[in-house]
Amino acid sequence: MDTIVARKSKKNKYLLIGLPLFFLAGFFVYSAVTKKRSLDVNPNEITIKTVENAFFEDFIVFQAKVEPLNSMLLNVIEGGSIQEIFVENGDFVQKGQPLARLYNPNTELGYMTQETSMIEQINNLNKAKLDLRNQELNLAKDLVAIEHDFLDAKNLYILNERLYKEEILSKNEWETTKENYRFQTERKNIIQQSTQKEKQANAILIAQIGNSQGIMQKSLEILRKNKKNFLVTAPLAGRLSSFEPVLGKNYVAGESIGKIDVMKGYKLMADVDEFYLEKISEGQKGTVDHKGESVPVVISKVIPEVKGGRFQVELQFTNGKELDLRQGLSFGVRLMLSQKTKSTVLSKGSFYQDTAGKWIFVVNGDKAERREIKLGRENPLYYEVLGGLKAGERVVTSGYKDYMEVEVLKF
Repeated sequence: MDTIVARKSKKNKYLLIGLPLFFLAGFFVYSAVTKKRSLDVNPNEITIKTVENAFFEDFIVFQAKVEPLNSMLLNVIEGGSIQEIFVENGDFVQKGQPLARLYNPNTELGYMTQETSMIEQINNLNKAKLDLRNQELNLAKDLVAIEHDFLDAKNLYILNERLYKEEILSKNEWETTKENYRFQTERKNIIQQSTQKEKQANAILIAQIGNSQGIMQKSLEILRKNKKNFLVTAPLAGRLSSFEPVLGKNYVAGESIGKIDVMKGYKLMADVDEFYLEKISEGQKGTVDHKGESVPVVISKVIPEVKGGRFQVELQFTNGKELDLRQGLSFGVRLMLSQKTKSTVLSKGSFYQDTAGKWIFVVNGDKAERREIKLGRENPLYYEVLGGLKAGERVVTSGYKDYMEVEVLKF
C-alpha cells in the first residue's frame, strides 16, 4: 500500500526566511534612528575648560580717552570769510588774544549805515535839548524885563499915591498910574506861572531826551562792539584744539571753528554699548591702569542719547593725585556693576556665539555629550551658570560651527 507524503507549503517556507530578514532590517533602522549622532574630533583642536565655584564680579571693560576737565567752544559771532589766521592748532593762548579775522563787506556796510544813522539821531536829540535850554533862557530874559516893568510901575504907584493925597497930582494921572500898576502886577503873575509851567514841561522833555540819548548811546556802543566781532579772540586762557579755520572759507554766525581746553585737570570720555544703558549710573566706581598702578575713577555723568548703538559716559579721577596725563591718551576702564558674589562660573568662549548659551558639550571620559544649560550674567572673563552644570565638570568652550547637528564628540 502506498504511503501518502505531505507536501510542504511554499508560503511557510517564504515566511520562515522573511521574518528574520524583516527583524534584522528593523533592528538596523531602530539603531540608526535611536543612535546619537557623533563625530570624531582631535582633542588638540578644541578648548576644554573646567566649571568652577568662584566669586563672580559683574563688571565691564571699555576704552576711554583723556580730555581736559573744562573746554569752551570757539564760535563765529559774525559770519564771514576767514581773512587772517594768527595762531595754530595746539598753541597756548591768553585771554583776549586774537585768533582769526573774518571779513563780510555787506555786514560792515550795514554797520556803517546804522552807526551814521544813530549819530545823526543823537545829534538831533542834542539840538532838541539845546533848543529847550534856549527857550528857558529866553523865558528867563522876558521874566527879568517884566520884573523891571513891574518894579517901575510899583515905584510910580507909591510916589503918585502920595502926590495925589497931597493934591499935587491930578485924578486922571492917578487913575492912569493905578491901572498901569494893576496891569503890570497881573502881567508879572501870569508870566511867572507860564514860565514855571514851561520849566516843568521842559524838565520832563529834557529827561526824556536824556533817556533816549542814553539808549542810543548804548546801542551805538553795542554796534561798535559788534563790529569788533569780526576779530575772533580767545575768551579764556588755554590750549587750542580742533582749530582748523581755512583762509577764504565762509563761516556762518554761530558756527564753531575750534575750542579752548583749560589745562587744569582731566576727565575720561567713553562710548559704551547701549546694552549697558540701564546698568550704568552716576556714582558707579571703577579703575584704570596707569603706569602699572590701579587708579580709581567714578562715573560723573551719563549722556543717555544713543548714537550708532552707543552712548557716552564721563568719568573723573578720585584719588586726588596729580597724574602725568596727555589729551588723547586711551585707557581701559574696568567698571564695577555689582558686588562680588559666590557663584558657579564658566570661562567665556566662542561656543556662546553658536549656541546663545542654551547648550554645551560636557566631557565624559573619551567623549563629550551635548547638554542643555542656563547661563545668567556675564563679565569679560566668565559666564554665571544658573543651571545644567556643576563645579568640577569639564566642557568644550571653543566654537561649535561644525558641531551644530552633532550630539556626541568622540576624542
